Amino acid sequence: MANRSADLFSTLPVSRRAIVVAGAAVAGGAMAPVILARRGFTQDATPVAGSSPDEIVAIARRVMDDFSLRATILHVAIDGEEIVTEAIGESMTGVPATSDMRFRNGAVAISLISTLMLTLVDDGVIGLDDPIGALLPDLPESDAATFRMLANMTAGYRDHVQNPDFLDAIQDNPFRAFTPEDLIGYSLAQPRLFEPGANWEYSHSNYVILGLALEAATGQSVEQSMQEQVLDPLGLTATVNNATGQIPEPALHAFSSERRQWLGIDPGMRFYEESTFWNPSWTITRGAVQTTNIRDFAASMVAVGEGSLLSPESKAAQIDRGLLEFGAPLEGCVTCHTLGERYVYGLGVVLQGPWIIQNPLFSGESGVSGYLPSHKLAIAVANTYGEESFDMTTGAYHNASIPLFEAIAAYLAPDAATPEAE
Repeated sequence: MANRSADLFSTLPVSRRAIVVAGAAVAGGAMAPVILARRGFTQDATPVAGSSPDEIVAIARRVMDDFSLRATILHVAIDGEEIVTEAIGESMTGVPATSDMRFRNGAVAISLISTLMLTLVDDGVIGLDDPIGALLPDLPESDAATFRMLANMTAGYRDHVQNPDFLDAIQDNPFRAFTPEDLIGYSLAQPRLFEPGANWEYSHSNYVILGLALEAATGQSVEQSMQEQVLDPLGLTATVNNATGQIPEPALHAFSSERRQWLGIDPGMRFYEESTFWNPSWTITRGAVQTTNIRDFAASMVAVGEGSLLSPESKAAQIDRGLLEFGAPLEGCVTCHTLGERYVYGLGVVLQGPWIIQNPLFSGESGVSGYLPSHKLAIAVANTYGEESFDMTTGAYHNASIPLFEAIAAYLAPDAATPEAE
């Protein structure tokens, strides 16, 4: 389990992670150099100054073919100047994907929650190392868990997504709405594996709890604080909270075979269902279950990389690499492991070599939004999957957005490659 890539952990339930085990090496990025070599790309690829929008689109088409993707929406910008924005493939049969289509931003919302938290630190509303016990006194270990620990996933609250009862519930009814109290209940029903600050586990529950602590600290809903403190100042007009499974039009439609084994579909029998409107309330705290478009998807990580809303101290804290080599695998914890160069966790962001990224994967949709501060280079891709993307026995599928992102990044910035999977 220690060698399994953390790239899979962004927003994917454990049963769905189990479905993609066969593709762990690919999802971890091992396929990206293979694709580059197969298609003739090298580390001497054309640098940013001579890049071709047509070649970027060609890279996307080739990766789409490799992974049988249904649709790809991509956006590349350098220092705010758009290089290419393109949509390829179909949203639904006979309905082309378009670059203005909306989709779920998944773990990018985690980065925005972390940014909101740090604006409150800068305003003196909370302290980064304040325990949350005074705000959430009924939560176990809250006197020892701090805002920083919640944001960097070291607080020790078990991921509700690891609870078999939760998995049964969401696989049985993917349209079910979960409350924060539901999710925290699933988290606390599992035995604690480590004390606050003692290890690292990717746990969605940390951010559910963090949202409640921020609401208690501000007296406002996360949705209101997010709008006032983050979305409006950044001009992210296409990024909105959706308390239901709704996606504003025009919506990018997604399809999946990931429930194949849970539903008992016979191996080899065709099974492919629409997953567009599955309810994502389990993914993060209320008020931050967001949809977006490709430009906002990219701009969110640019804002993190530039520290647009933060003091220099808070910017440095958000992208701090202090957890490098921290953490250890634990029995019974799928996402407890040692953080390495390919995946270091800051405060709600993934630090992958010189890149700052988020990489959601859930409900038949994947994406990567990445920013390279040294080049002021932003790359964002969002993908949906064709029927042939899924294993006909297990329903397994890969986070194809990772090799696509890495192929584009290697073409545009060959001097700043992401670390290869261990």
